[in-house]
Amino acid sequence: MNTPFTKVNLIGTGAALLGVSTLLAAAAVVNVHAAPKERSDRSQSDSDLAQQIFDTMIQVHGVKDGFRPVHAKGIVCEGTFEPSAAASTLSKAAHFKGSVPVTVRFSDGSPEPAIPDTSPNAGPRGMAIRFKLPDGGQTDIIAMSHNGFVVGSGEEFLDLQKSIVATDPSKPHPWPVEAFLGAHPLALKFVVDNRAVPVSFATQSFFANDAFVFVNDKGVKQAGRYKILPVAGQHSLSDTAAKAKPDNFLIEDLKTRLASKSVKYRLVVQLPNSDDATKDPSLVWPDDHKTVDMGTISITSVTADSDSAEKTLAFTPTNLTDGIELSDYPFPALRASVYALSVSRRQQK
Repeated sequence: MNTPFTKVNLIGTGAALLGVSTLLAAAAVVNVHAAPKERSDRSQSDSDLAQQIFDTMIQVHGVKDGFRPVHAKGIVCEGTFEPSAAASTLSKAAHFKGSVPVTVRFSDGSPEPAIPDTSPNAGPRGMAIRFKLPDGGQTDIIAMSHNGFVVGSGEEFLDLQKSIVATDPSKPHPWPVEAFLGAHPLALKFVVDNRAVPVSFATQSFFANDAFVFVNDKGVKQAGRYKILPVAGQHSLSDTAAKAKPDNFLIEDLKTRLASKSVKYRLVVQLPNSDDATKDPSLVWPDDHKTVDMGTISITSVTADSDSAEKTLAFTPTNLTDGIELSDYPFPALRASVYALSVSRRQQK
């Protein structure tokens, strides 16, 4: 087959793309009041799009009742966030002014609860963070292990999901998912990049991809994107080394590390240049852009009953707090709507 996909296992590609759905289907609680007022005239169309996306995603092979439609396999941890001195200059949010506890869920991207961590189709990995604020409130960050989302709009994401559902590996090429990837080079790059297997969750970088607006005590507003960078550095396994690892090695490795010391990440906010797109999460801002060091996330232990915590925990990108606002990105509000549908379905099983 003389196509751009000859070096990609496209049966695996379909599975890898299931993991893509993480940002739109991981279970979450929706903060409906976080949506900006100017988007109210689009609420019905957004609701319809969210329903179509969700209805399509749950048709994807591997989705199991009682589990998240994606990122079904994970582990819940506890830790702290210590803000940097610079954090409060960017945002007046309470957790950027003093240390707070955090709950963090790491996950594989697949909808299959028993997928081996070694599988090239287990990506993208996920990191969801809940900051527990001094006043009893909370705010979330949802990130994944790829810098740049798979597509640039909700409509494209729906088309992607439809192409996955319509793909039958027993049928001749080109498959619908192949046609989609051929027309969307950034989506193909996303699939190929996410086949890498990290040495550890502790050596994996994570990216929120959506832009938010940070507001400081003086009322100054600045758009930015979160990056979560491992203090131990970014390290991936070779194909040979990955094949030699046990199925649950990422989870077991994290438990072993936490038994002796904390696992640390730097939380940074990358700032856009004047010509950077702020409505397309698939477009990566160059690494030479200015960043603000917001502080250190220290993971200190695995939650006592991680399995039970996974069933009750829900994160959403619109769960914000004073000092952090939605930008002109349409994705967080759309994702929140899909998350709400996912939570309802999971809790009914």
